[in-house]
Amino acid sequence: MTDAFVWHPPQSLVDQANLTQFIKENDLDNFDHLLSAATANSDWFWNAILARLMFYLPFTKLRDESRGIPFTKWCVGGQTNVALNCLDRYRSTPVWNKDAIIFESEAGVVERWTYQRLTDEVDALAAGLRAIGCGRGQVVGIYLPNLPQAIASILAVAKIGAVALPLFSGFGAAALASRLSDAGATTVITADGTSRRGRLVPLKATLDEAAAQLPDLARVVVLQSGKLDCPFVPGRDHDYQELVLSESGDRSTEVLEAEHPLMLMYTSGTTGKPKGTVHSHVGFLAKLILDMELMLDLKPSDRLLWISDMGWLVGPIIAVGTTLIGATMLIVEGGPDYPDPGRLWRLIDEHQLTFLGMAPTIARAFIKSGGGGIDQRDLSSLRVLASTGEAWTPEAWHWVFEKVCRRRVPILNYSGGTEVGGGILCGSVLHRMKPCAFTTCIPGMSADVVDELGRSLPADKVGELVLRDHSIGLSRSLWNDDERYLQSYWEKIPGVWCQGDWTYKDSDGYWYILGRSDDTLKIAGKRTGPSEIEELLTGTGKVAEAAAIGIPDPVKGQSVGCVVVLMPDVAWSDQLAKQLEAVIIDGLGAPYRPSFIIPVADLPKTRNMKVMRRVIRAACLQQDPGDLTSIVNPETLDAIAQATAEVRQVGSKGDPA
Repeated sequence: MTDAFVWHPPQSLVDQANLTQFIKENDLDNFDHLLSAATANSDWFWNAILARLMFYLPFTKLRDESRGIPFTKWCVGGQTNVALNCLDRYRSTPVWNKDAIIFESEAGVVERWTYQRLTDEVDALAAGLRAIGCGRGQVVGIYLPNLPQAIASILAVAKIGAVALPLFSGFGAAALASRLSDAGATTVITADGTSRRGRLVPLKATLDEAAAQLPDLARVVVLQSGKLDCPFVPGRDHDYQELVLSESGDRSTEVLEAEHPLMLMYTSGTTGKPKGTVHSHVGFLAKLILDMELMLDLKPSDRLLWISDMGWLVGPIIAVGTTLIGATMLIVEGGPDYPDPGRLWRLIDEHQLTFLGMAPTIARAFIKSGGGGIDQRDLSSLRVLASTGEAWTPEAWHWVFEKVCRRRVPILNYSGGTEVGGGILCGSVLHRMKPCAFTTCIPGMSADVVDELGRSLPADKVGELVLRDHSIGLSRSLWNDDERYLQSYWEKIPGVWCQGDWTYKDSDGYWYILGRSDDTLKIAGKRTGPSEIEELLTGTGKVAEAAAIGIPDPVKGQSVGCVVVLMPDVAWSDQLAKQLEAVIIDGLGAPYRPSFIIPVADLPKTRNMKVMRRVIRAACLQQDPGDLTSIVNPETLDAIAQATAEVRQVGSKGDPA
């Protein structure tokens, strides 16, 4: 990775930044002063963040650590609600009549909801849910595609004090049943179906299949679009529109303890059942003030697009974060390149978007397809681009900086996770920018890079990303499983929260994530992140995407195995295989000579576009891949396994068996 600064913030952007205002309000000198003050006196810092929220009753104690730091309780004695902060506060203000949501269907139909319209929908849905017996403390699954009603549903569930369980709209019956059963959900809000790349995908029918394993499921609310036949189960199923239109009952916002659970977000484990992380009203609100408003500089004047399903953390971040700040969100049915190859760029220009969220994998897909006509688009409305999901490859990063940002707009890398409720590392509009780097750790997160004993590492030394203190946004535990919570995050390296990312800081204090520590390769005694190898392969211009994995080796402990997706105009050959092998050896040395390089049509990914290296490794080694419920293209595993078997059959050197 180059260490050159390729972007410098213009003074006008610095002067207008939300962070600059926060620094001035708290009588600090600059960002470095804020970062050190937040570490030295975290109570002061979190109180300053919480001062930006609304409470029915102020808290009397910031935190209670009587059960130990892993089980810290925040804002003891305080009362609040997400709906209070995201909707109710705007009554009789200018925000009331501005757009909260702009929606575009795959067919190009556009619908607009003002904050008043969204609040009316949330209030009516809240009354309807109460009328059918759903209320405080009950778990409500939200199994909806990207629709305005998905935003309304998560806010309505919060309003009545129930616990939202967002579910990926691509889940099959088994994945739904496992999460709904583990959560003890009594209600699900769903739709008859949705459109994906012009194909009708059933949701209600999939839920009905899962319901056979869910004896506690008492209520299903169905949003009917008329796209698919939708038989109702008498006594259980309720029509969404009838519920909303007919109910004028209790529309009040529940006054909740600040730590009342807001939602369960399930994250896939390497093995075993998915883990249900628990996020509270005050925790999620405070984290989004910090991350979205301060670090990512989201303003009420912004128009945001960040394509994500509600079943991944970015979905609730958009739903709650955008309305908390009073901005406008564009949500779209379908993906960034359908029905037209350059849909994402068209949406920016047509809706004059100012804030774009984008995963590196989406950028690589556009590069592979030729750009989708990006050179014919203006894109001048953009002022911020946020990136999360996968680690950048330099080629993809520079393509986005040149083609999308036009070297004018900063790329704010953002990484944390479901368990954190947001980010640990981030960029900011106050700092110079390096390709692929994270500018800083987020204030108040107490992040560090450590060795296996928890000792801080110097610059340029790779180690585990950890938190040395509890953050207000962290999962409060795992749902009904404190023991697994401790084992998963607090006991791997005693005394710290272990995030599971392989990380280092350079001499300028910029951070780099090399991949999940579970994906780390140890070649001839040296730990290496998969991204180091993958960057070499994609840097040839022949490879669109790559995944590097560790293969058992009797001499080196591990050897390298590579699975690649070629650029459209590139054909596989022995000559290309030798060229790619040579690139790795030249870049990292002879011990990194790959055991195999296998070309495939696609890599297995989650819906939020993360490459699943652990399942690639399992497919290559014919091992149990563990939980696969979050994979969006499971057919890729058979292709990888078959390609590996063919390598074995021809007796290629470095047989992965």
